[in-house]
Amino acid sequence: MKARIGIIGAGVVGTAVGVVLSRKGYEITGVHDIESESTKQLVERIGCKAYASPQEVSHSADILFITTCDTAIEDVVNNLADSSDFSLGQIIVHMSGAQSSEILDRAKEFGAIVASVHPLQSFASVDQAIENLPGSVFSIEGDKDAYEVAVCIVETLQGEYFFIDRKAKPLYHAGACVVSNYLVTLIDFGVRFLESTGIPRESAVKALMPLINGTVNNVEKIGIPKALTGPIARGDLGTILKHLTCLEEMAPELIKLYSWLGFYTAQIALEKGTIDTDSMEEFQNVFMTEIARIASAS
Repeated sequence: MKARIGIIGAGVVGTAVGVVLSRKGYEITGVHDIESESTKQLVERIGCKAYASPQEVSHSADILFITTCDTAIEDVVNNLADSSDFSLGQIIVHMSGAQSSEILDRAKEFGAIVASVHPLQSFASVDQAIENLPGSVFSIEGDKDAYEVAVCIVETLQGEYFFIDRKAKPLYHAGACVVSNYLVTLIDFGVRFLESTGIPRESAVKALMPLINGTVNNVEKIGIPKALTGPIARGDLGTILKHLTCLEEMAPELIKLYSWLGFYTAQIALEKGTIDTDSMEEFQNVFMTEIARIASAS
């Protein structure tokens, strides 16, 4: 018989987890959210009970998911601990990328076991999360006694997983932010180049999407650094100098970030093996000269 699951926090992730695990045969005993509409949505989707308090959810569950917003997790834990509403052997799980399992530690005073199970995935809506959770890759950290249950949950979600140390959680999350959040920033940066030539923003985004998707596919299929293409990977310093000259004339505000990205890219090109150390240093010297010039002018 599968463990009983309670959910505190019926946002996008909490609702999606509840729906998917319910479909896989887990009993979702109940849910509580300060937003009644969120609670209602999950209740209607899976037929679980809506509880008036976090304490009632905790009493009903062998595995308690606290899937509130990150800033509310600690308050929920403290609230439950203050009223002694954790139980011996209960598994307490949060799915935050930014917070480690340490934020759950007060539950351990009552013999509970804690873990963080975080999907490396971006969820814009409940339906998208329900679709994308299966097959995602999850990080697991926390009490080793909770690993078996955490792995079972991930495997039920048809996901893959790895274990990390709780002390490394902020760095892990920073890497995820770079790949997800800063990818949007990087695409916006590239769009601004095209806009500087007179191409409308909407047209620029549409034009770049096949290139973006193709690059992502290359990373998935052949990995990094093999997926790196372009003038730095070819050792074509002349083209880079043309870029910088044109940027200075038409979009000087873009030079600094372009140069920092180029500086880093030169190292990846070296790792790919298509340029040697001398070429890498030549590229990096050009970029650092531009960065220093901009700094001295400001």
